[in-house]
Amino acid sequence: MYEKDGEKYFVVDGHTHFWDASPANWVPGQEQYAKGWIECFHAYQSLGPADTHWPIEKFQKYDEETMMYDLFDAGHVDVAIFQPTSLRQWYKEGFNTTEANGALAEKYPGRFIVNTNWDPRDGDPGLKGLEERVQRWGCKGAKLYTAEWHGDSRGWSLRDPEASRYLEKCQELGVKNIHVHKGPTIWPLDKDAFDVRDVDYAATNFPELNFIVEHVGLPRIEDFCFMATQEPNVYAGLSVVIGGLMHARPRFFAKVMGELLFWVGEDKMLFGADYAIWEPKWQVEGFVDWQMPDGEEFSDYQKLTVETKKKILGLNAARLYGLEVPEGLDLKAPETVEAVGVPSP
Repeated sequence: MYEKDGEKYFVVDGHTHFWDASPANWVPGQEQYAKGWIECFHAYQSLGPADTHWPIEKFQKYDEETMMYDLFDAGHVDVAIFQPTSLRQWYKEGFNTTEANGALAEKYPGRFIVNTNWDPRDGDPGLKGLEERVQRWGCKGAKLYTAEWHGDSRGWSLRDPEASRYLEKCQELGVKNIHVHKGPTIWPLDKDAFDVRDVDYAATNFPELNFIVEHVGLPRIEDFCFMATQEPNVYAGLSVVIGGLMHARPRFFAKVMGELLFWVGEDKMLFGADYAIWEPKWQVEGFVDWQMPDGEEFSDYQKLTVETKKKILGLNAARLYGLEVPEGLDLKAPETVEAVGVPSP
């Protein structure tokens, strides 16, 4: 919980990781990709304040104590949602797995939500594995990486018939929140494999699922906004938006937030710190203090209210995941105004 100026904010970090990208986990023969991947992640961290930058050795593999402190002791986070990333082509035990995340979550009840992941190129065995992970860890969501390499394949699409089989399985299992990485690429993955256009197709075909587009499709922000405004079950995941732009590119950040608020709306935007690329503390504090700038350049965009920030920082994610919001941290119910001269029933 974060408190500022008498207002209390329930914070749900919708996008966090517990990864192992140390050299001991690199697949022999794939070292250049494993090394390049984590170095690209590390470069993104430089977009945050200088005093939050880590040395590459710490960034490759951080321990449990560091993560718990950064998220919950210092970072104001009430609940964090694990978003796994397989990358087993480059990392022997996987980069950030459901199993490692789940084991940590079991040590700290109530702190984490464990999402899983899937890849339609895994066929029938993959469907069986998805079902087993959901039953074991109680997953309510999944993270998808459409640009991930798989043998000779360098990506897949939500339009693929095999992807529809997996989405049908998610619906059957109650895995309702589908987080899709659609945004900045990470070397050596292909930028076009993260194109946002296939979300439109899947969201229309599966109206009972929620599609949270992580990183809002950047740099294709207009494609995302015009798609999300027509699909009632498409949401904006703000990881990268706040962490990557608020400090380093404040004018562009304001424009992206302005477009999202206009087209997508404050009820469909979810905070995500994208730990451990960026720590949540400076993001939560900075966002609560932030306001749309004045001036002609930003005159099309709305100002943010305290209620808007409370929704984005946690209440919207709480609604999607069925989290109980502690007393005093939800929005106040509007006051009933009695009609003058008309007796109450």
